Amino acid sequence: MREGEQRRERMVTRREFIALISSTLAIRRANAHAERSAEKVLYFTYSAGYRHEVIPLSSATLMQLGRNSGAFEVIATDDTSEFSTENLDRYAAVIFYTTGEIPMDDAQKTALLDFIRGGRGFVGIHSATDTFYTWPDYLDLIGGYFDGHPWHQAATIEVLDPSNPLVAFLGTSLQVEDEIYQISEFDHRGSHVLLRLDPSSVDLSKAGVHQRFYGWPLAWTRRYGNGRVFYTALGHEPAVWQDARYQRILTNAIVWSMQR
Repeated sequence: MREGEQRRERMVTRREFIALISSTLAIRRANAHAERSAEKVLYFTYSAGYRHEVIPLSSATLMQLGRNSGAFEVIATDDTSEFSTENLDRYAAVIFYTTGEIPMDDAQKTALLDFIRGGRGFVGIHSATDTFYTWPDYLDLIGGYFDGHPWHQAATIEVLDPSNPLVAFLGTSLQVEDEIYQISEFDHRGSHVLLRLDPSSVDLSKAGVHQRFYGWPLAWTRRYGNGRVFYTALGHEPAVWQDARYQRILTNAIVWSMQR
């Protein structure tokens, strides 16, 4: 073979080798991205008080929302042993649908708070505010406590920030039939309210109604260290969990809490 032909053959071989390496690296990067794209989210449903009948439906719904979004995979449990620094490191966010004084020790509570402070997400649903009344740090995290539900009916919900991407698709208001919470000790300065009860849609003279200057907030966001917190008081009724609007709110909130 002539010297020029040998040189050209070596050049072709080198180009093919470089192309092969580049292609392999691209495939590895794509696979790594695909593996990272669906992050794990812990759905915690321990009930030290009243246990909501909707919890099995809520678990199935959240799992389906995760699959539909492609952004997260929901792992549902009521096992408190998940709350260790090592275990929580597997998750991008934690969701609470809980009640009462959950039997978590100081190390587990610290692991949860450090997890969120460090930049992970926390989503509280419905009775998550009916939880840990004797743990002040939890109030600092979630922003308020459950204070009764005098209304269980159809009501008008005001969208206080229609420009917020979590709820922008709702417009300025929506009708929902659900158990309507009141919130006490609400951190109105540290919380950004997204949804609030329209008081004209309910009977304010009912027994147990507590009128406060901040009204009846039903969904808000807040920061906790470097972490993002979302809470909604809605979510008692199965029909609410089957409502596409509610499902979209939760999907948006979970993805937002993960800071994606």
